[in-house]
This record gives sequence, structure tokens and C-alpha cells, in this order.
Amino acid sequence: MGATLAWLRRGADYVAVGLLTAMFLSFLLQIFSRYVLVNPLGWTLEACLVTWLWLVFWSCAFIVRERDHVTLNILYLAAPARGRRFLALLASAALVAAFLVSIPATVDFVTFMKIESTSLLRIRFDFLFAIYPIFLLAVVVQGITRIVRLLSPAWRDETNEPGEGAA
Repeated sequence: MGATLAWLRRGADYVAVGLLTAMFLSFLLQIFSRYVLVNPLGWTLEACLVTWLWLVFWSCAFIVRERDHVTLNILYLAAPARGRRFLALLASAALVAAFLVSIPATVDFVTFMKIESTSLLRIRFDFLFAIYPIFLLAVVVQGITRIVRLLSPAWRDETNEPGEGAA
């Protein structure tokens, strides 16, 4: 199982690298065409926007860990271990519930958007926004996984901040 997860994480990293590379090359082409050829290409801006959108949601879904996000954790850190557990369970459950409730409407909207496409690259909006339901599902799975870890006997490991020993 560990080898499979490592392989999937590496694959997710490669997808993000590909998206970032495509965005950067498009940006360089945009600069070259605008300032050297004096003939700007409109599609390069759209390509940058599309790759940025996918990069952000892909990375948040599959690469960035929860502890890497910026958080307002003053009350959380001031709480004792059991209080942290309760707060973490509450936050995780609220996030899972909110995202689960939003999935049907999100999928409905994304599938509805097949009627529109981007102006220059002609990418259908349902394909363009398809990353968002994937992101929602990934966050739900991560939240459920965190709830399971918080309910396990080793829950203290889940409530400690990085660099903090077991209480």
C-alpha cells in the first residue's frame, strides 16, 4: 500500500510539474511574441489561466498537505490535547459535510457549462472546470481520513503540530 501511495504522489507531482511547465512556456511565448515579434498572441494568456486554475486545484487536492495550509490556530494551540481533538473533529466534520452538500450542485453546474467554451482556445467550460469536483472529492476523502485518524487510539499524533512531541 505504501509503495502504491508513493507512486500516486509522484504521479500527482509530475502532473503539477507538467501544468507549471506548460504555464511557464506559454508565458515565455507571450513575452517573446509581444516584445520581440511585436505581435501578441491572445491564446497564451488563456493557456496561462487554464493551467493556473488546474494547477491550484490539482495541487490542493493531491499535493499540499493539511499542515502546509495557512491556518488561524490560536485557539487550537491554546487548547489541551482533548480540546484539540474535539476542535479537529468539529472542523473536519464541518468541512466534509459542507463539501459533500455542495457536490451535487457543483457537478450539475459543471455539466451545464458544456454549452460554453473559452474564447480563444475553445476549451469547453465543463472540461475546464472538471478539476473542481475532483478537488471536492479529494478534500472529502482527506477529511474522512482525518476523522478516522482522530478517532483512532493514536489520535494524539494527529493533534500535535509539526515539531511538537506527544503530550
